[in-house]
Amino acid sequence: MKNIFKLCLVALATLCATTTFAQSAADKILGVYSVEEEGRQSKVRFTKCNDGSYQGQIIWLSEPNNADGTRKMDVKNPDPAKRNTPSDQVVIVYGIRYDAKKNVWNGGKVYKPINGKTYKVDCSFDDEKTLRVKGSLGPISLSRYWKKIE
Repeated sequence: MKNIFKLCLVALATLCATTTFAQSAADKILGVYSVEEEGRQSKVRFTKCNDGSYQGQIIWLSEPNNADGTRKMDVKNPDPAKRNTPSDQVVIVYGIRYDAKKNVWNGGKVYKPINGKTYKVDCSFDDEKTLRVKGSLGPISLSRYWKKIE
């Protein structure tokens, strides 16, 4: 009986350690990234959502205002309700989840405010500070590399 109890205790400890490690690996994406897209500089913060997925939201733009001094808005968003969102608050990556077998965050979308289009997305680290963000539309894909700064 003692051996069965010890075996159950070891199995429980192993399960907890494995779950903690997987969660730690999944949370590696959390933080702030420096992003350059078509000559425009921004910062994107990844956070964890209540449903366990991750999202990336713009938190800073090098040029947050239009030439006339008014604040830039997400005017090309296909959802009219989101067109009044300030450009420095737009969620551009959403719905991604960590796939521990592939060491990638996928299953979500990346939104490109410059053209108002949404693409399938996979995110993975090339090194400790370089996040590869690969947007795909059918067989065509394009990768961008974001630098983790926080």
